[in-house]
Amino acid sequence: MAQEKTKAGSTARKWQGIFAAVTLLALLSLATAAAGQTQSTGQAPATALPNVANGTRFLVKLDDKLSTRKDKVGKKFDLKTLEPLVAENGVVVPPNTKIKGHVSRIEPAGLTGRARIWLSFDEIHTKQGKLPIVAHVSSVPEEHSVRAGESREGEIEARTSKGKQEAQAAAAGAAIGAVIGATTKGGKGAAWGAVLGGAAGFLIASGMGQELELQKGTKLELELSRPLYVARR
Repeated sequence: MAQEKTKAGSTARKWQGIFAAVTLLALLSLATAAAGQTQSTGQAPATALPNVANGTRFLVKLDDKLSTRKDKVGKKFDLKTLEPLVAENGVVVPPNTKIKGHVSRIEPAGLTGRARIWLSFDEIHTKQGKLPIVAHVSSVPEEHSVRAGESREGEIEARTSKGKQEAQAAAAGAAIGAVIGATTKGGKGAAWGAVLGGAAGFLIASGMGQELELQKGTKLELELSRPLYVARR
């Protein structure tokens, strides 16, 4: 009887061990399946884009002189970047990178009264190669005689002065013109001299009639109108 009980107990422990092993294997299988499902349905981590963001502003300098008096539409010019451009994926376009552009439109002062010039930017020469660039002039720092136009199309125009400055310049011009006119032609000469001198003073102060010149080395601030893609190579 004792032997039968011992044999029955041994058999029970054997089956308990088998049941425990089967249960453990089932739990491991379920865990593996759940992990695989999570991995397959989960979203992949976001990757940084290989572009410099739209709206990025940066300084450049002209390597050529531009003039509304002498230049024509289509004239090509070069610029160099003064600041690094950093893409979202960490790629850096370093300072002193060349940008090539051309004059897309000119309005001489003699045609419209106020000189304007439109600049288009064609490509930027990077380590990744020559890349297309779409940008416009947002400002002309350190230049008080010109400013960026409001069209956001690469326009630069002669800057207008304040009305008080124009009035003062007109008055000074009129006084000088009156003196010269009186000296040469008497009373009528003084009157005409005052009129002509005042008009000349006004035009000089207001920027009207003056051609626009951008000297070599002039700094421009550009703003990207489209992202600049600079993927790694």
